[in-house]
Parts: sequence; C-alpha cells; structure tokens
Amino acid sequence: MLGTIIGDIVGSRFEFRNAKSSDFDFFTDDCSFTDDTICTIAVADALLSDIDYMSSVHSWCRKYPNPMGGYGGSFACWVASDSPRPYNSFGNGSAMRVSPIGFLCDSESEVLLEARKSAEITHNHTEGIKGAQVIAMSVYMLRHGATKRDIEAYVNKAYGFIPDFKPFSNPFDETCMNAVPVSVSCFLHSDDFDSAIRNSIIIGGDSDTIGAITGGLAEAMYGIPASTAEHALSYLPDDIKNVLNRFYSRLNKQE
Repeated sequence: MLGTIIGDIVGSRFEFRNAKSSDFDFFTDDCSFTDDTICTIAVADALLSDIDYMSSVHSWCRKYPNPMGGYGGSFACWVASDSPRPYNSFGNGSAMRVSPIGFLCDSESEVLLEARKSAEITHNHTEGIKGAQVIAMSVYMLRHGATKRDIEAYVNKAYGFIPDFKPFSNPFDETCMNAVPVSVSCFLHSDDFDSAIRNSIIIGGDSDTIGAITGGLAEAMYGIPASTAEHALSYLPDDIKNVLNRFYSRLNKQE
C-alpha cells in the first residue's frame, strides 16, 4: 500500500503540470500526499477495523477536506453530503484507492467482492467497478507469484488492450478506462520499483493517480527500496502512518 502512496506523492506536483523531462527528483518541497492517499488509507482502515467502506472513506475525507489538488467535483459533493450516495462514476478514483484489498484479502473471490464493495460507495458504474477489481486482482496475483506476462494477459482480457508505453503521450483522462491500462503499461515496462514510478510520471496525464495505481502494482512485485519508503513517510501525518503500521503488521502476520 505504501507503493500507492509513494506514486501519489511523487506525482502530486505533476498532476496539472506534467513532467517535460525524465530527469526529475521524486521528492521535493512541492510534493504532498493527495486525495489518492487519503482514500487508500480509508480503504485500508475499513479492512483493518472491520467497518464499512462508505463510513471510512467519508470520515477520512472530511478529516482532510483540502488535500493538495482537491477532490473532484462529484466526489467533493459526496464528501460534503451528510447522506452520501453513489453517483454512477467510472472515474479512476475506484482504482487508485483499492490496492489494500489486493494485499490483505486471502482469495480471488474475496478480492473481487471487496473491490466491488469499495467501488460501489461512489463508483457504481460497471467501468468503475471493473477498474477497482482489475487493479485489486492484479495486486493479489503479483503477491501470489504471477508474472508480468500473467498480468498482461489478465488486463488484456478485461480491457481488450494495453497501450504501448510512450513517454509524454497520455492525455489528461480521469476515467478508469484510461488509467488502468495506462498504469499497467507503466508497470509492465519497468525493471524495479523506482523505474515503475518514473514511468508513471513521464507517461503524462493524471500523474498522481497513475503514479498511485502503478505504485501499488510495483510494490506487489518488487517491494520498495528502504530509502524511497523512508523519504515518503516524512510527508505523512501520524494518523496515516499509524494505519500503515497496522496494515503491514497484519500483512506480515498473513505471510
């Protein structure tokens, strides 16, 4: 899950001003965690605390009402509502927050069920649900020994394509139909965790979210370099780090 957060932090300064070169620092004073991190932590907290996804995401987002980059318009209305309802979204938010499910769930059927439940609180469109399920299942598969070829075949079956990896080519498109195949392409063309994150930034588009999705996949295959993890943790408040500590404690016991 920290891989998701790292991708979010690195991508945060490029979300609305995409990288123009592959030569950039991962962490600068212009970086911060965004709504992607908050929602991912909320999903993890729901699993760890055995509470429903809606309550957890709603509570965490109200706790952090003004993250860097803000919340999307429809999601901001959802957060502001005292009685939030799903709004048939197929935006990439369902896929960017789902990695904890792929890490913590114990079977394919559980992964698919929990990914659906996590998506449906907001993204109850079939494409929103599919995006969450595909990413959660890809993380789960990688944790259980899947190869890149396995992931390529699985995502190709779900979407019918995975785009070629071409730096600086991706438009700003906030849908699952863009973010999931593009993020998978960034991961498939990586050699290690850091190169996966770098790919997710130089591809262009919605950089923090593509970074977050790619980062979850990359962590599941490669792990995270200690120095990269340590630097990312310095951006996070204690309540978020507490959830991370609980998450990895649970994960280590499962393994």
